[in-house]
Amino acid sequence: MKDVATLLRLYRSMLRIRRAEEEIARIYPSDKIQSPVHLAIGQEAAPAAVCEALRSDDVVFGTYRGHATYLAKGGDLRRMLAELFGKSTGCARGKGGSMHLIDVEHGVMGTSAVVGTTIPHALGYAYALRLQSRDAIVVCFFGDGAAEEGVFSESLAFAVLKKLPVLFVCENNLYAIHSRLLDRQPPVSIADRARSFGIHAERVEDGDPLRIHSIAKAAVGALRAGEGGPRFIECLAYRWREHVGPNEDFDAGYRSRAEAQPWFDRDPVRLVGELIPSDERARIGAEVEAELKDAIRFAEESPFPTQDQLYADVFKDA
Repeated sequence: MKDVATLLRLYRSMLRIRRAEEEIARIYPSDKIQSPVHLAIGQEAAPAAVCEALRSDDVVFGTYRGHATYLAKGGDLRRMLAELFGKSTGCARGKGGSMHLIDVEHGVMGTSAVVGTTIPHALGYAYALRLQSRDAIVVCFFGDGAAEEGVFSESLAFAVLKKLPVLFVCENNLYAIHSRLLDRQPPVSIADRARSFGIHAERVEDGDPLRIHSIAKAAVGALRAGEGGPRFIECLAYRWREHVGPNEDFDAGYRSRAEAQPWFDRDPVRLVGELIPSDERARIGAEVEAELKDAIRFAEESPFPTQDQLYADVFKDA
């Protein structure tokens, strides 16, 4: 990547995600955080690299492991942490928690605790864009487990039929909770399954954020130009922490530290950081730490929702 400005933004995005989640892991045992957390530490490359290729009017839909998606698209860090703390200043007024993040102003249309549910939501938004003749696009992030839901196949078929401006991004971290991918599916890549629908699909096996960005940029350009319908990227990744919670789980018996080590060695944050000058790394690091400190203070000092807010923002008045 020769564009230094893009490289700096990509590093900032991944570092912002990493440090925010490390602080969430640090704070979590104190019980200040009022919801379960599914951390994406180690999986920063795909959301950061893909969102770097987007415009402000493009939108994303994410999963319950959605902190990275939310932050990569420019989501408000203050409001995200306040949401985790259950505060009224949170992005869902303290009622959604970690798995239900939204920041419409920045194009984060929502994350969901139910596997696969945001895939058809993304299609609905993309269909509306097509009907309105707008050149914005939709990115739908989901995990390998979602590819086993019936709605996955149904949505791919519909997206191809209607030539929708949607980029499907499968963050394949090789496990659905504690169940290994190869114990659940035949040894065919999820990208190959997408190709069977006639979708242009690519697979990145080493988590290289620069390659993911290059592929995403080309896919976004093709979608915006209306060239051939949806696109698909399968990004292999590896979560460094347990499925839900702040700790490691290599003693749980379903995976080993030796299996994880190659992914530790290919830490995407470190690899991109090494491509930029040390003074720039230090400057970006200081700015991220200042933003994070401010956001934690904001979350801690914000009020909890009051009883009269119990039913607010729950139902839409007729």
